[in-house]
Amino acid sequence: MNKDTAIKLFEEQKVRVEWNEAEEKWYFSIVDVVAILTQSVDPTAYWRKLKQRLKEEGNETVTNCHALKMMAPDNKMRLTDVADTEQLLRLIQSVPSPKAEPFKMWLAKVGRERIDEIEDPEITINRALETYLKKGYSSAWINQRLKSIEIRKGLTDEWDRGGIQKGLEYAILTDELTKAWSGMTTKEYKKLKDLKKENLRDNMTNLELVLNMLAEVSATEISKTQNPKGLSQNAKVARAGGEVAKKARKELEDKTGKKVITNKNAKQLHQQIENL
Repeated sequence: MNKDTAIKLFEEQKVRVEWNEAEEKWYFSIVDVVAILTQSVDPTAYWRKLKQRLKEEGNETVTNCHALKMMAPDNKMRLTDVADTEQLLRLIQSVPSPKAEPFKMWLAKVGRERIDEIEDPEITINRALETYLKKGYSSAWINQRLKSIEIRKGLTDEWDRGGIQKGLEYAILTDELTKAWSGMTTKEYKKLKDLKKENLRDNMTNLELVLNMLAEVSATEISKTQNPKGLSQNAKVARAGGEVAKKARKELEDKTGKKVITNKNAKQLHQQIENL
């Protein structure tokens, strides 16, 4: 859930949000959500009682909630209980209100769809196609994107074989590869395109996506030849794969006189096409 999605889900009513750059998470004001769902005249008191009840029940979601300073109605920055997306959806399930029912039904629907996808992975692919088309991506771009998922899977299989752990070590190697071909870490690349939670690859042009694929497939082939073990050796391979794509990028830029990497994100690129 991002800021725009939250606004739509909560019927365009104001929910205070805060982006945590380090964690790459949106945090939502719990009392604002409670006010919308319960229409309580005193949502702060309602949340206080609900919070106490959930604590007594041993609800870990409430225990893990923390506070951030947010602008209050009196225009002063005050500590406000906040929740990330997962915590917020869990809390909504605990609110006994008719307005919370659509959320609970939506969560049940999403859960059922996820189970269906586990039983039949082809559903995931079809749903991804539908989602990309609805967002305005071209068929050519979608084909490239699906191919990039296959190539990425080949690379992560090699990382698994080399003893790389999912999560932080995956992120470190991705940064090494991305920086080698683009000159930026993943976070710096996303910042250039003004992205938060959005997937970087979903906001690349065809050319950017192709070069990223070249870097990943090159790293995969080098890994198969060199059989690196551990983070340090795999990082060298990731950089080597990125260097292959960097050379291609530099040569293309020299031939065309144009920069390959753009600060435009998917939303801006789609708008540019619509305006033509």
